[in-house]
Formats: sequence, C-alpha cells, structure tokens
Amino acid sequence: MNKKLRIIVLGMMGRCPFGGQTWLYLNWLAGLKQLGHDVWYVEDDTVWLYDPNVKSITDNCSYAINHISQSLEKIGLKDKWAFRLADREGACWGLSEQSLNDLYINCDVLLNIVGATELREEHLRAPLRVYVETDPVSEQLKMANGDIGSIEIFSNHNVFASYGENYGSDDCRVPLGEIKYIKTRQPIDTHFWPMAYVSDATLFTTIGNYKQVGNDIEYNGEIYRWSKHHEWEKFIDLPSHTNQKFELALKADSPRDREFIQKHGWGIVSPYEMSLDVFGAYPEYIRQSRAELTVAKDQNVRLRSGWFSERDACYLASGKPVIAQDTGFSNIFPTGEGLFAFTAMDEIVAAIDAINSNYERHCHKAREIAEEYFEATAVASRLLNDLGI
Repeated sequence: MNKKLRIIVLGMMGRCPFGGQTWLYLNWLAGLKQLGHDVWYVEDDTVWLYDPNVKSITDNCSYAINHISQSLEKIGLKDKWAFRLADREGACWGLSEQSLNDLYINCDVLLNIVGATELREEHLRAPLRVYVETDPVSEQLKMANGDIGSIEIFSNHNVFASYGENYGSDDCRVPLGEIKYIKTRQPIDTHFWPMAYVSDATLFTTIGNYKQVGNDIEYNGEIYRWSKHHEWEKFIDLPSHTNQKFELALKADSPRDREFIQKHGWGIVSPYEMSLDVFGAYPEYIRQSRAELTVAKDQNVRLRSGWFSERDACYLASGKPVIAQDTGFSNIFPTGEGLFAFTAMDEIVAAIDAINSNYERHCHKAREIAEEYFEATAVASRLLNDLGI
C-alpha cells in the first residue's frame, strides 16, 4: 500500500438486512480495512427500509441502525459508519449531517457498491466516484435501449467496475457501448469464512430467491429474464437423475411454487429466519451443507457476462464444492475440481458424481479456489490498483 486512503463504501445492508446483502458489504469492508485504509460504511438515501420486526417497509430506522452498528463492530469497524434517511430532517445517525457531508468532500474514493444509491449533490462532492456493479447486464441492456434513468445514474460516476469478468470476450454479448469497465469480483474474508469440512454432510443446498417479477428487459426483439425460476424450471427434474438429496433455501412465496418444487423431489425451506442471523444461522447453514447447486439469471447465462455469485464464493471459502450454471465464469476460474460449471443436465449429474466419489479432495479444492481467487485483501487491493490510487 502506497498511502492510507479514506474510503467510503455506499451500501444498503440496513435497507435489506439479510445475510446475502450484509456479507456482500462486510467482505468488502473487511478487505479494505485489512489493507490499512480508513474505511467508512455509509447508507445515505431516500429509500424506506425493510424492518423484520414488523415484516414491512417502513421509515422507522431503528432496526437498520442497530443492524449496521452491530455488524460493523463485529468486523472491527465500530463507529465507522453513518446512516441517513435523506428526505427527513434530522434523520442522521453515526455521524452528524455536517460531518457526513464533510466526509464526502474529504474522502479519496467513494465506492457505490451494487450501485444501490442514486447519487445526490452531497455524494458528487467526492473526488472519485466508482460504480461497483455486482449484478451485470441489466443496466447495460437498459442503456442500450436508451433508458435515461440508467444513463444518468452511470453518468454521476467517474469509473465503472463490474463483476462481469467476461465483458469484452468473444463469447460475451452484453452491449457495453462506450463505457470502459474495470473488472472486479466478490471478495471473501477467509477469516470470517473458515474451512468447514463435514464428512457426513448430506444435502446439496443453495440460498436465494425463486421468483422475482418486473425486471425482464426486451432488447433487440428478445426478452432477457431476471427471475431465476425460469432457470430452475429447466432443471427441475434433476432429482430423478441422481440419488443425491437437495434442499433449496429459497424465498418462494407462492404455495403453488413450493408444491411444484417439492413435487419434483426437491426439499425446500424458507431462508427468512436464517438470513436475519447474519453471523450465526446464515453461515452455519452453508457450513453444514455438502455442496452447493445453483442456477443464474437468464440475462447472465445467455449473454455470458461472467458473473459469479457472492454466495457461491462463501460456499467455496467454507470448503463446499459448488456446481453453478455457467455465465462465462468458466473462462475466468478453474473448473472441474471444487468448482463446476454446467449448461446441461448431464453436466450436473457428472459433477455430483465427481464430488461424491472424492468428497474430501473437492472440499479442499473449493477452499483453495476461494483463497486464490476471492481472498478479500487481494480483491480489494487489485481494485484500488486498477483505480490508480
């Protein structure tokens, strides 16, 4: 490290206080902190929050503030956060409003991770504003269609980094326009995500959402799907092709959807309660799994963005082999031991057989991949170097 930087990470872990979103930010924060930088987590938006106590969207910020404060303290960043509900006077915690506004002016870089915060005048005072795109393709399709909102959101940033590590490759069809992207990926703090070899673990699992409506995009006469249920349906008969048992911790609100999944031989449980226990039940569910089996969004699969999931990286770090639908990530990471990419049913079955035939080896290979490709300080350092700071 050449110098100590003051870094702001903009996020939404208070707005969405579940395991997946929270660890997405905590891993970045931990990696940047371990590099010796002055790191701040900031949530500063007008969007109301989800409060699990009332199971509703609300403008009551108490749950979010406690969640952020406790999470940051556990990774060694006590009192290094600020939360502001920006459309309400006096609704600022962690720092005073003036101190927060000064923080933007005096930082070296602002990382808008997930791009979840629409930058306002206060944010624009940061000298270097980086859009860190964790969910590729959607915004690129919108901008290619001339969507003014997406174009404006991107224009408020100086630099663009993306988990779309296959961008620009011959097999990638994501319309990138004139924007130049730095390639990055999900960091994993391997101290918080230790190896957890469980020889008698039985279930292949995953955690996520089953059906999400409203985000499909038409581009050049084709519909590109957002919801993962379209991809799950392609492989719904998998349990009839193998003796391996599966359990999906999927948010599937419709009884009809849950019945459909179970009818085809899958176990299904709600991820809700475990995901709220960010340092306990959520990582423990992953550690007690035998391996992960998961699909990706149609948008990433068909356009070959190279996207790879934060959750998948958590499984790998925990020493759990991962079988994931290929988005082009097989061009980036080694596959065949510990990590498997699939496009067809027979590839899933072959991967399951390979894992179960030499389970311990594949568990250790999974951990090795996490350490070599996703270790938090290495990923964070590469991004800062690519930013030239």
